[in-house]
Amino acid sequence: MFSAKLKTKIKDLPFNDRALLFAELSRVAYFTEYHATRIARKLGFTTVEYYNINGAEAYRFMNKNDMVFICRGTQPRQYNDIKADARSWPIVSETVGRVHSGFKGEVDKLWDSILGDIIREQHKRDLWLTGHSLGAAMATILSSRCRGDTGIVNPVELHTFGSPRVGWKNYINNFPMVHYRWVNNADIVARIPFWFMGYRHHGVCKYFNHWGNLRNITGWQRTKDVWRGIFKGIQNLKFDSVADHNPREYIKNVKKMKDGEETPQSSFIDNYRYMYER
Repeated sequence: MFSAKLKTKIKDLPFNDRALLFAELSRVAYFTEYHATRIARKLGFTTVEYYNINGAEAYRFMNKNDMVFICRGTQPRQYNDIKADARSWPIVSETVGRVHSGFKGEVDKLWDSILGDIIREQHKRDLWLTGHSLGAAMATILSSRCRGDTGIVNPVELHTFGSPRVGWKNYINNFPMVHYRWVNNADIVARIPFWFMGYRHHGVCKYFNHWGNLRNITGWQRTKDVWRGIFKGIQNLKFDSVADHNPREYIKNVKKMKDGEETPQSSFIDNYRYMYER
C-alpha cells in the first residue's frame, strides 16, 4: 500500500501523489518506532525521530530535501488521548484567538523538542505536517505555531485526515498556511467539537462522498450524502460514522483518486430498491 521510494522533493510530486504520501504517513504515526522506521527507510527518509512526552506522540521523517512531522491520533486504549479529546473547552492560543484546550495541551508537551529540530533544519529542508484524528488537530496547531512569533518559515503544506474542529473563528481566519483538510463522508470526528461551541473548520475541504469519490459539495447536498452513508451502513450492520474515520479508508479513497478511478454512483431510487427488494 505504501508509496514507492521518493526520488524527488515532495513539492515536485503531483498533488495527488503528495496527498497519498501524507495519507499513508498519517497512518504510520500509529505504528511502533521499529515499524515506522522500516517504512520511513522504504520511502527514502534517512532520519527518523520518535517523540513521546507524557503520552503526546509524533514522528519526524527527514531526508536531504524534506522534513515531515506526523502527529499520532487518538488510541482508544490510551487514557491520555481520551482525556485530550474530552477537554473541549476553548483556551487562548500561542498565536491568535482560541483553540481546543486538550489539543493545545498535547502540542504544548512536544513543542520545545520539535521547535529545536525545526530551527536547526528550517533553512535546509522543506517543512510539511500531517496527521489523522487527534494527530490532525495537533498538526494544525503545530503548523500555526511554526509561523507565530518565532519567525520560522511557513511549512509548505499541511494535510489533515479526519480532523476535528480545532479553533474559534479568529484563530481560523488568521491561519498562516496552505491546509488541505480531507474528510471521508460521515466521519463523525470531522463534525466535533460542535459549531455552537464556537469552533470552526479551516482549510480547503477535500470531501469523499458515500461512494468514495472526491466531490465539491456543500450544504444540503453534503447533508444528504452523509445520511446516505449512515443509512447504507445500517443496512450493512455497521456504524458508518465510525467506519469512515478509519485511516485505511482515507488511504483507499486517496489512492483511488490518484489512480483516476471512480466508483459508479447509484441514484436514491436505486438505493431504495436495494433496501426493500433484496
